[in-house]
Amino acid sequence: MYKTRFGRFFCGDALNILGSTDFDAFRGKVNLIITSPPFPLNNKKRYGNLNGDAYREWFINLAPVFSALLSEDGSVVIEIGNAWESKRPVQSLLHLESLLGFVKEEQAGFRLIQEFICYNPSRLPSPAQWVTRERIRTVDTYTHVWWMAKSDFPKADNTNVLRPYSKSMEQLLSRQDFNRGKRPSGHHISEHGFLKDHGGSIAHNLFEMEPLDEHREVRLPFSVAEFQEKGRLPDNVLSFSNASSNDFFSRVLRENGIRRHPATMHPGLVAFFIRFLTGENDLVLDPFAGSNTTGYVAEKLKRRWLSIEINEDYAQQSKIRFSDPELQTEITII
Repeated sequence: MYKTRFGRFFCGDALNILGSTDFDAFRGKVNLIITSPPFPLNNKKRYGNLNGDAYREWFINLAPVFSALLSEDGSVVIEIGNAWESKRPVQSLLHLESLLGFVKEEQAGFRLIQEFICYNPSRLPSPAQWVTRERIRTVDTYTHVWWMAKSDFPKADNTNVLRPYSKSMEQLLSRQDFNRGKRPSGHHISEHGFLKDHGGSIAHNLFEMEPLDEHREVRLPFSVAEFQEKGRLPDNVLSFSNASSNDFFSRVLRENGIRRHPATMHPGLVAFFIRFLTGENDLVLDPFAGSNTTGYVAEKLKRRWLSIEINEDYAQQSKIRFSDPELQTEITII
């Protein structure tokens, strides 16, 4: 549909496109597949979604297709929400069964490397019947982010997503003195175990869309800070502010009365994994791209990218992202 300096955008069914001869040149060469596929919801959404056995089968069938595209040290990162049983106040096992089926698909050879949790207290109360009407369940405020790979040791470097040190850690490094010795947990802390300056602290596997504690010092990973409002302090457990609602793309949509995709991945989340799991000029793929947050972030981070979206309305609005003056790139319509 269009291309940029680093990427190409395709409009159509992902499985059909990924299985076509157009993608033969990319087999075994994709370094990261990062995507938020349609969630297994009971009600149909504009972006399309399946449910029940049909969803599970569809999700599992993605595994061999993704595996064939990945490099041997490549990764798959999938964000997905919880599912609920139809007309029952019972959480479904569908998303977990889908994950297990995906990982256990023999042809693909995947294993689950690590699970992340993306916490977003701004999510609407769901399922509304049991949360806001019957008042017998609490609000679902998180999604799962699953990191999978074909190897036990996929390409990854957590030094690329370090957080700024806390004030107490900066003071410790300055005075070069630490309370060494045995802890109640049984761990023994050596005299010099925490006295080396590594440039920042290691990221956590909990992502905050809004801070859990407004009084806590904010320490965002360095790689994500560029996607936040200027002047905002970083956060302590990977906090991603909803500043993206006021970014260039969102402003243009509002000004032109365009209805945006209802389930976009947060650019900070995408940026974290691209920095963590790839290097410059590596190839990133999003087969369910929506309005192409992944392509935008990859372009900004100088990664080659491929994105696919089946809905033409969302595909068309994705072009707006690449008019962002901060991106300094040109888009070519094909």
